[in-house]
Amino acid sequence: MKQITSIQNPFIKTLLQLQEKAKARKQSGNFIIEGKREIELALKGNYALETILFLPELISEKEINTLFNNINVIVNVKAELIEINKEVYQKLAYRDTTEGIIAVAKSKSLALSDLKLPENPLILILESIEKPGNIGAMLRTCDAANIDAVILANPKTDLYNPNLIRSSVGCLFTNQIASGSTEEVIQFLKNKKIAIYSATLQNSNSYHTQNYTSPTAIAVGTEATGLSQPWRDNATQNIIIPMQGQIDSMNVSVAAAILLFEAKRQRGFDAL
Repeated sequence: MKQITSIQNPFIKTLLQLQEKAKARKQSGNFIIEGKREIELALKGNYALETILFLPELISEKEINTLFNNINVIVNVKAELIEINKEVYQKLAYRDTTEGIIAVAKSKSLALSDLKLPENPLILILESIEKPGNIGAMLRTCDAANIDAVILANPKTDLYNPNLIRSSVGCLFTNQIASGSTEEVIQFLKNKKIAIYSATLQNSNSYHTQNYTSPTAIAVGTEATGLSQPWRDNATQNIIIPMQGQIDSMNVSVAAAILLFEAKRQRGFDAL
């Protein structure tokens, strides 16, 4: 088995670039996953692993084999197993507690055309959300609600940002995700005859008065500026969460959770 014990190793330097730079992730098509749960969810989500690095003081090769149930899982995805020392691990680890295992994975296509939607889909649209923590939190909600797809419109953050993966606790891998410009996403939804409910302050009806039991896309935007005009203009209905305090908005991930679970409630939580 290959071993790496120097942080000056060229491969380790490449991995550090993947951790730190979106450009490196985009050019290589690779990204880093840390932790047992996240790696297991990535495999279940059909992400291909290229390399698995492990610190034997924290996790043994036997435990890795057990994690994937059978060593053939690793062979099937053609992942190389590399033993690293504590210095290399501490240099690579983005989190303090990642159980001694780090994987290099291949990113997936985010094409709208690759989405596989059921007859009556429920979709969350995220337009221009910048904070990885907010996106990660919404991916957790989407997993909890078992919705059919998440679409990033005019994305401002790299989907494989380590902060996003961490905040999603692996739910990046459990959701079906696509990306496109606002115009492309709106046209996609129209072609699929999916109703658009845009969360916005302008010309809106209270969210709980609407019917989300037919094919539905709920769109949310940034807390600072909200959704862009095309989402307001092309909405089946603009919706709002009534605010009864002193402020007129809430965290976008909280708002998305309220809206999605109202849709799930109306659908009788049939897919949960």
